Amino acid sequence: MKFLKPTIYTLGLLSMVFLTSCSSFLEETSQDELIPSSLEDLQSTMYAEAYPYNFSSDMFLNLLTDELVCQGLNNDYYVTQYSNGTAMFQFDKAMFDGDYAIPSDANSWKNYYEKIMGCNVVLDYLPFVSGSESEKNAVKGQAQFLRGFYYLRLAMIYCQLYNAEGVNPEQALGVPLVLTMDVTDDFPVRASLKDTYAQIESDLTESIALLRDNYDAPSAHRVSYLAAEAMLSRMYLYMGRDEDWQKVVDYSTDVLAEKPTLTYLSSFSAAFHNKGIYDLDVSEEPIWVYGVATTANNDYLPTQLQWGSVPPYTVSSELSTLYDANDLRLSSYFYSVNYNGVDYNLRPNKIGMYQSNYGDWGIRNAEVYLNRAEAYARLYKAGGSSDNLANALADLNYLRQTRYATGTYEDVDMNDADALLAFCLEERRRELCLENSLRWFDIKRLSLSVTHTYMDAAGVSSDYTLDSGDPLYALPIPYDAINRNYKLEQNPR
Repeated sequence: MKFLKPTIYTLGLLSMVFLTSCSSFLEETSQDELIPSSLEDLQSTMYAEAYPYNFSSDMFLNLLTDELVCQGLNNDYYVTQYSNGTAMFQFDKAMFDGDYAIPSDANSWKNYYEKIMGCNVVLDYLPFVSGSESEKNAVKGQAQFLRGFYYLRLAMIYCQLYNAEGVNPEQALGVPLVLTMDVTDDFPVRASLKDTYAQIESDLTESIALLRDNYDAPSAHRVSYLAAEAMLSRMYLYMGRDEDWQKVVDYSTDVLAEKPTLTYLSSFSAAFHNKGIYDLDVSEEPIWVYGVATTANNDYLPTQLQWGSVPPYTVSSELSTLYDANDLRLSSYFYSVNYNGVDYNLRPNKIGMYQSNYGDWGIRNAEVYLNRAEAYARLYKAGGSSDNLANALADLNYLRQTRYATGTYEDVDMNDADALLAFCLEERRRELCLENSLRWFDIKRLSLSVTHTYMDAAGVSSDYTLDSGDPLYALPIPYDAINRNYKLEQNPR
């Protein structure tokens, strides 16, 4: 085993650790390398290498959902976006095999393991830098949160669902757990799904106390203990076991007790596209914000439009027709244009067109309300408690009344357990559309079927269907990772 000191020079090399053997590059040195010797140095490393700033990943997952439709290639101006999305939109099981160019945001395996290695650098070197115990625990809490978050994303993209029918978590494939910056000549293998989630749970849970007791996040651009509790509510929702629903309620309640306020969409001007729900200047909802604005990513949904030509992928009518006339989310959450008398919702607009200094990924308390409402609904269905029914309806109605034009909202009221759960899931679609890849994860955990109609450049349409429970729910690991690590087992297809 060899140990690589975390220097500014070597951080770029660390991203290669997961993909290939270390023997060839460990000998490289630089007289200009800077070894972090203080907590301030290590914090700078964390912000650059562990936090997902200026980070774009997973937008491609929207192409697997029922939230986008294909309009074909109406103008060569859009050929890049059209081509980038083709294999994914067609549910091509070879989408990452090398037959297609993989846009940078679609190689989530590479993107997240690079960030995980940044977390490991911080955690491994932390005992050796100067600083108080409290200051070190604040950094440790942030790094552990981030590592747990990245592993959760990897698990939801490349693994089968924890509680899916026929899945045994002790035997099912998780992801390799790289937990140290120690570099060996051994290639990492995939841990079990059970061990993968145990590591996620451990990182997120341990980060709560570290952050709560030692760190006051200066803004939502830094993680906090509330972010850790909110992320655990998401994780337990995804695990989906009977014992998880109360955990979703408990963690969500802790968050919402400290941060209950939602943003009234009616408070925005008509020019909402200049201000969005993740814009910290006007919205109280973000718990943690990261990444870059969706509109800054043109891999699939173009930022600059060729006037008079419909882009290749637009928002589906299945999604847009879920909003009634007084629901402000349709006009607030999408950028829309009219071509030849037809309205098209072109792309998510939750951050606003010109707010590239903000991210539009992370977690906000609207999601936490929805997590809790669904957990209450499932507990109500299981046990029939009127309290769980009332609590689910209270969460749904509080969220919904902030989304409607002033004076137009009427509370929903129902007592049928199946209808309540269905309404909760539909409300997730309305509120969390094209955000954080959450719809793809919901399709996966609910085992839904999706059919896409793809229009080729000649205007000929063909249908492609992702069946319920399809092996593609666990996406193929990109070919470059498989090629570099012969021990890395590919997902069945």
